[in-house]
Amino acid sequence: MKFTLSWLRDHLDTTASVEEICAKLNTIGLEVESVADPGAALVPFRTARIIEAAQHPNADRLRVCRVDAGPGFDPVQVVCGAPNARTGLAVIFAPPGTYIPGLDTTIKAGAIRGETSGGMLCSLRELGLGDAHDGIAELPDDTLPGQSYAAFAGLDDPVIEIAVTPNRGDALAVRGIARDLAAAGLGHLRPWLAETVEGTFDSPIAWANTYPEACPWVLGRTIRGLRNGPSPDWLQNRLRAIGLRPISALVDITNFFTFDLGRPLHVFDADRLTGDRLTVCRGAGESFRTLDGRDLVVSPDDCVIADAAGVQSLAGIMGGEGTGVTDGTTTVFLECALFDPVRIALTGRRLGLHSDARHRFERGVDQALPVAALQAATRMIIDLCGGQASEVVSAGQPPDWRRRASLRFARIAGLGGIDIPADEAVASLEALGFEIHRRDAQGVVVDVPSWRNDVATPMALDQGPDLPPDQARAAAEGAAAVDSECDLIEEVLRLRGLDSIPPVSLPALGAVPRPALTPRQVRAATARRVLAARGMAETVGYSFVSQDAAARFGAVPDTLRLLNPIAADLDQMRPTPLVNLLAAVERNAARGYPDLALFEVGPGFFDAEPGAASGAAPGAEQGLIAAGLRSGHAPRFPGQAADPVTLWDAKADAFAALAALGAPVDGLGITADAPGHYHPGRSGVIRQGPRIVLGHFGQIHPGLLAGRDLDRPVVGFELFLDAIADPKRRRRAPPDLPPFQPVQRDFAFLVARDVTAESVLRAARGADRALVSGVRLFDLYEGDKLPEGQKSLGIEVTLQPTERSLTDAEIDAVSDKVVAAVSRACGATLRA
Repeated sequence: MKFTLSWLRDHLDTTASVEEICAKLNTIGLEVESVADPGAALVPFRTARIIEAAQHPNADRLRVCRVDAGPGFDPVQVVCGAPNARTGLAVIFAPPGTYIPGLDTTIKAGAIRGETSGGMLCSLRELGLGDAHDGIAELPDDTLPGQSYAAFAGLDDPVIEIAVTPNRGDALAVRGIARDLAAAGLGHLRPWLAETVEGTFDSPIAWANTYPEACPWVLGRTIRGLRNGPSPDWLQNRLRAIGLRPISALVDITNFFTFDLGRPLHVFDADRLTGDRLTVCRGAGESFRTLDGRDLVVSPDDCVIADAAGVQSLAGIMGGEGTGVTDGTTTVFLECALFDPVRIALTGRRLGLHSDARHRFERGVDQALPVAALQAATRMIIDLCGGQASEVVSAGQPPDWRRRASLRFARIAGLGGIDIPADEAVASLEALGFEIHRRDAQGVVVDVPSWRNDVATPMALDQGPDLPPDQARAAAEGAAAVDSECDLIEEVLRLRGLDSIPPVSLPALGAVPRPALTPRQVRAATARRVLAARGMAETVGYSFVSQDAAARFGAVPDTLRLLNPIAADLDQMRPTPLVNLLAAVERNAARGYPDLALFEVGPGFFDAEPGAASGAAPGAEQGLIAAGLRSGHAPRFPGQAADPVTLWDAKADAFAALAALGAPVDGLGITADAPGHYHPGRSGVIRQGPRIVLGHFGQIHPGLLAGRDLDRPVVGFELFLDAIADPKRRRRAPPDLPPFQPVQRDFAFLVARDVTAESVLRAARGADRALVSGVRLFDLYEGDKLPEGQKSLGIEVTLQPTERSLTDAEIDAVSDKVVAAVSRACGATLRA
């Protein structure tokens, strides 16, 4: 909210300086955002008079002027090229050393074509105040030389901008701000009373209202025989100062009252209306062009004002181009109405339309002001444009805005933290316009003024459906009473000064602070750290992808389709970060970087099924996924070839992350039912038990790589971080570090080709749990030297004694147990 100091003083009788006013505004909760002095750049400029203007002896288009610049200056000679420079003209003079804003230069004394020049005679354009540049500015003949031009032109008027919280619609008016400052003791609020303009004829235009839910009360009157044109300088200067462009007297008047009283108005050109009636109604899908030239389609939820030809105004937000006033307007219909704040806000948000009127209506305007505002605007229109006014016509009824609120004096200190005497609290409320209804030693009951829509307003409670009616009613009444009391306490406190409230620290939640990160956040950070340590580069991708790209990685349910995407190719929520990673691999390969290792820890979206591993109910769900892709070849090292990446690289990445996240990697199983975006014979599903799926890994399906110019292998993995159980909090025991050397033994088993390596490892691990500390697969052979339908699996078994070194006989005994266990579980035979 912007306003000038002189505008404020129209409503506030005060001698306080700008600094004192700003300080008081900050203490009462109307935070000052900026103070601009438009006259600061014009301080050196002064009024002057040309004593004599003669032709330059050496230039046809220049004149040599002797200038009276007032006290402190002897007559100054100035060379001027303006065609209107003449003897006796009152002008604007800039002495040497003055910065000229319109020219972005600083003038100096010097000589022009042999004649000295000790300053400059300026146009308004050179001062940055307008576009006129056909000559120097001409001031009134009675202008005295030597005055500050900023003061002479009324440009030394500081502009103050404050931040207004959404509940303070009354502070979006200069009078509302003046009322607050007067209540805080910074001057007195000047009385304001609108002069009644009696109607001299019946209005040819009447009102009809078929949408009272959105507009309970609407008024208007016709003004004929007027002449529209530029508004007076004082009005134009005020509007320019707050950032508004003067348009015409009629429009400027409505803008003036929007900021002066916080009361938006609208004028229709009556000669451009069709029929003899304006109707407040619902929209019906009509196309409508606003005053700023935008074409909109109104819906049945929008409140509009229409004539016989259709919609002419988006009620409470913006008028229409078809009935807007012009320089040729001679008859207008002036509208003043009350609109429902919620409906105004919803319409403005849906249509993306913002205006000063909407800004005020959606925060609440003074519900008792329409009649007085209509009279005040009528008087100003007649004073500035002439004309005659009709009788006032209306539709609907004034709303019952009267409300009461109570305050217990003891609650001021209890809730506000500062002890304020009861008399001071009551005086503060009275100064703000609250009227005392009843008072006793314990508290006071007040009538809320019409302009304070934020105090004691009805509340919306989300009460349980099973709550008994009597109990629900009592709870609602109690909540409303407490809420309105808090409103009054806030008013009393801010008038005392928000800076006077002692700061109090929040109570400590406990002796030991809670963890800063949730387990979910810890898992994500751990996964990032581990995968980065394995040489993978982190990426961050959009959660939105194209439907075609998402379909390559699973189902694309309608529940995950975006109805209003930010781009046409970002219309689906991604099922997995692999969608973005594969696109990144493709882009890098096209630019000559095919050997990549990328990962992302981010959301994936899916339709949960009953009984899914996540335990989610049917519907759109989101899960945290750590996904990675490797493409091309692994990095080269001395003595080691750059081998193509394989599914074992992806498995190693996945298991390294799972181990760091505390998953029981030794107890995890692998099944071959990976999703369709993996190669069906070179992939796996990581499971913890038969139902919990921790992730997938494997080679990306060749069908996904077809047509992408990826002629090198691509492998990847996905880990579902939400499926990993939080580690159990156990008391840590000292590490068990046996002093005896471990023993490794290698075994090669012949098994059927459909036997998984995991089953062989599990059987060997369970052969002797006391001594077998680790089992690892180191070889897989399938060749023509083996019997048909069989393969060879080579495993390494680590034996770790804890009490004494093992003898050869003990080692052989354990080896026999391993062979027997694997043979029994997998039908394996020891390979010779």
